[in-house]
Amino acid sequence: MPAALLVEQLAPSVTGYPFEHAANLADERERARLSASALKAFLNIAAKWELNETQSRGLLGGVASSTFHAWRSNPGSKKLDQDTLTRISLVIGVYKALNIYFSKPWSDRWMTLENRGPLFAGRAPIEYMLRHGQPGMVEVRRMLDSWRGGH
Repeated sequence: MPAALLVEQLAPSVTGYPFEHAANLADERERARLSASALKAFLNIAAKWELNETQSRGLLGGVASSTFHAWRSNPGSKKLDQDTLTRISLVIGVYKALNIYFSKPWSDRWMTLENRGPLFAGRAPIEYMLRHGQPGMVEVRRMLDSWRGGH
């Protein structure tokens, strides 16, 4: 099978977002290339969701306050590690799914509102994600992706 056809079959299909392959976050050069734009996107989303510093730092894996402030003041100053970029990718995916599924302002408010869904048990989704870490972020992302897919 030709490599191009194999890539086409294996690459995720996201309407309006063509790409040949997912970013290789294990590659140092790829992480260096993505770090500044990923941090900027994360900070913009955190502002739209009105997250406080503790919540923002928690989503990034519990980075120190000084590190968070350094990243915020100069997003291009640091090459992020694979875990942090994965976390940011999950946040971006959640943000995208919310904006597809809900209209404004609900798409930005949803993260911090109490939710009676079985996953959240009356707590806000941000609390669930912070309490369960990266696996919780994955679970919220999957749930939202299934909602917008009609499942």
